Amino acid sequence: MTEGLEIRECCVGPQDTGERLDAWLARERPEHSRARWQQLIRAGGVEVNGKPRKPNHRLAAGDLIRFSAPPPPKPIELTPEERELNVLYEDEDVLVINKPPGLVVHPAVGHEKGTLVNALLHHCRNLAGIGGNLRPGIVHRLDQDTSGVMVVAKNETAIRVVANQFRSRDVRKEYQAIVWGCPEPPLGRIETRIGRSSGNRKKMSATAPRGRPAVTHYHVVEEYGIAALLSVRIETGRTHQIRVHMAHIGHPVVGDAMYGRGRRAELPAPVARQMLHAASLSFIHPRSGHRLEFVAPMPDDMRALIAALRAARAGISA
Repeated sequence: MTEGLEIRECCVGPQDTGERLDAWLARERPEHSRARWQQLIRAGGVEVNGKPRKPNHRLAAGDLIRFSAPPPPKPIELTPEERELNVLYEDEDVLVINKPPGLVVHPAVGHEKGTLVNALLHHCRNLAGIGGNLRPGIVHRLDQDTSGVMVVAKNETAIRVVANQFRSRDVRKEYQAIVWGCPEPPLGRIETRIGRSSGNRKKMSATAPRGRPAVTHYHVVEEYGIAALLSVRIETGRTHQIRVHMAHIGHPVVGDAMYGRGRRAELPAPVARQMLHAASLSFIHPRSGHRLEFVAPMPDDMRALIAALRAARAGISA
């Protein structure tokens, strides 16, 4: 048990028999996230019937749980940076933005500065440590070159509630994608397992033997001959899911250097990134309980490509 901190005790009821220790604490003490409780359990700050346990320990009715109140978050070692954010909505719990293409979400090797997190720390003065030292407030992410709607949590309760919605698939996400060719049928469902590629650890694969289930729905909005505009809805949120699934069915996202093909010379307009945009996002507000939906307009580079594709298609038809 961690020394020098306030010790508290709770008794497990019969209705909670079989529940994981970390999940029980996160539900009973929602002021802290499940991840924070897991950290405390591993550090020996939680005992069940006088003995330290692992986060996945299954509880029984009558178990006595003693824990020390989690310490305050460690100071984040990131520098707030002033950067204009395209804010779609903001209140005391959440911030919804339209992320531009090219912006890295959180720090990583080679991107220690200039990230969305750096901008968020300047915009939200009390964000440091919420949900993790390097990803404060981040409950989901978009790839660097994917644009569109993102929600950020501004306190521990909000990050727990919204993150749970992502895990339970209560968040509704729709994307716009320009892909090579035109999928058949024009309305389809893709279901595979997505995991790390054995040949390239930076890539994901729809045929990975240890992948996690992934489901993507698409429908063709407009067809241009060499390419098509799709509306895409994802049930799961695996890394690079849309990019992997579209490549898997033979219609990679235009401009995708990792999963696509080098065919940019065939396009009637220049493309500098993958043509993928998070068009809308809907979630239940962590405080009010009301469902909110936010829409981000298609960015200029995708609009320009569509206009050029339409013009090229019309020229061929003429």
